[in-house]
Amino acid sequence: MSSKRKIVMPTEEEDAAITAAALSDPDALPLSDEQLAQFKPMRGRGRPLGDNNKVAVNVRYDRDVLEAFKATGEGWQTRMNDALREYAKAHGIMHRH
Repeated sequence: MSSKRKIVMPTEEEDAAITAAALSDPDALPLSDEQLAQFKPMRGRGRPLGDNNKVAVNVRYDRDVLEAFKATGEGWQTRMNDALREYAKAHGIMHRH
Protein backbone atom coordinates (compact mmCIF):
# COMPACT_ATOMS: atom_id res chain seq x y z
CA MET A 1 0.00 0.00 0.00
CA SER A 2 1.38 3.39 -0.98
CA SER A 3 1.89 6.00 1.72
CA LYS A 4 1.12 8.83 -0.71
CA ARG A 5 -2.32 10.33 -0.48
CA LYS A 6 -4.22 11.35 -3.56
CA ILE A 7 -5.55 14.90 -3.42
CA VAL A 8 -8.95 15.25 -5.05
CA MET A 9 -9.80 18.81 -6.00
CA PRO A 10 -13.46 19.90 -6.21
CA THR A 11 -15.01 20.57 -9.58
CA GLU A 12 -15.82 24.18 -10.47
CA GLU A 13 -19.46 23.53 -9.56
CA GLU A 14 -18.53 21.99 -6.20
CA ASP A 15 -16.14 24.85 -5.49
CA ALA A 16 -18.86 27.40 -6.29
CA ALA A 17 -21.32 25.60 -3.97
CA ILE A 18 -18.71 25.49 -1.17
CA THR A 19 -17.93 29.20 -1.60
CA ALA A 20 -21.63 30.13 -1.64
CA ALA A 21 -22.24 28.14 1.54
CA ALA A 22 -19.26 29.78 3.26
CA LEU A 23 -20.38 33.28 2.24
CA SER A 24 -23.88 32.63 3.61
CA ASP A 25 -22.49 31.86 7.09
CA PRO A 26 -22.63 35.11 9.15
CA ASP A 27 -20.00 33.74 11.53
CA ALA A 28 -17.47 33.11 8.76
CA LEU A 29 -17.52 36.24 6.63
CA PRO A 30 -14.40 37.01 4.58
CA LEU A 31 -11.99 39.56 6.00
CA SER A 32 -11.88 43.03 4.50
CA ASP A 33 -8.70 44.42 2.93
CA GLU A 34 -8.29 46.62 6.01
CA GLN A 35 -8.53 43.61 8.34
CA LEU A 36 -6.07 41.61 6.22
CA ALA A 37 -3.62 44.55 6.28
CA GLN A 38 -3.47 44.28 10.10
CA PHE A 39 -1.95 40.78 9.93
CA LYS A 40 1.71 40.56 10.89
CA PRO A 41 4.01 37.96 9.34
CA MET A 42 5.24 35.13 11.54
CA ARG A 43 8.48 33.21 11.37
CA GLY A 44 6.61 30.01 10.62
CA ARG A 45 5.25 27.58 13.15
CA GLY A 46 5.57 28.33 16.83
CA ARG A 47 5.44 31.46 18.88
CA PRO A 48 5.29 34.91 17.29
CA LEU A 49 8.49 36.91 17.21
CA GLY A 50 9.32 38.54 20.52
CA ASP A 51 10.83 41.91 21.29
CA ASN A 52 14.43 40.56 21.11
CA ASN A 53 14.99 41.14 24.84
CA LYS A 54 15.04 37.42 25.60
CA VAL A 55 18.19 35.31 25.34
CA ALA A 56 18.15 31.52 25.10
CA VAL A 57 20.42 29.91 27.71
CA ASN A 58 21.10 26.46 29.09
CA VAL A 59 20.98 26.41 32.90
CA ARG A 60 20.58 23.78 35.60
CA TYR A 61 18.12 24.22 38.49
CA ASP A 62 17.42 22.00 41.46
CA ARG A 63 14.59 19.62 40.57
CA ASP A 64 12.32 20.84 43.40
CA VAL A 65 12.68 24.49 42.33
CA LEU A 66 11.92 23.71 38.69
CA GLU A 67 8.98 21.46 39.57
CA ALA A 68 7.56 24.15 41.87
CA PHE A 69 7.51 26.71 39.04
CA LYS A 70 6.20 24.21 36.48
CA ALA A 71 3.39 23.25 38.89
CA THR A 72 2.05 26.82 38.63
CA GLY A 73 0.95 26.05 35.07
CA GLU A 74 1.30 27.84 31.78
CA GLY A 75 3.52 30.91 32.04
CA TRP A 76 5.86 29.35 34.61
CA GLN A 77 8.96 30.51 32.73
CA THR A 78 7.74 34.11 32.82
CA ARG A 79 7.09 33.80 36.56
CA MET A 80 10.58 32.36 37.07
CA ASN A 81 12.05 35.25 35.08
CA ASP A 82 10.05 37.74 37.18
CA ALA A 83 11.27 36.11 40.42
CA LEU A 84 14.88 36.35 39.26
CA ARG A 85 14.38 39.99 38.27
CA GLU A 86 12.92 40.87 41.68
CA TYR A 87 15.82 39.11 43.43
CA ALA A 88 18.37 41.00 41.31
CA LYS A 89 16.66 44.34 42.02
CA ALA A 90 16.32 43.61 45.75
CA HIS A 91 20.02 42.77 46.00
CA GLY A 92 21.21 45.77 43.98
CA ILE A 93 22.67 43.75 41.14
CA MET A 94 20.27 45.12 38.55
CA HIS A 95 18.99 48.60 37.81
CA ARG A 96 15.27 49.08 38.38
CA HIS A 97 13.17 49.58 35.24
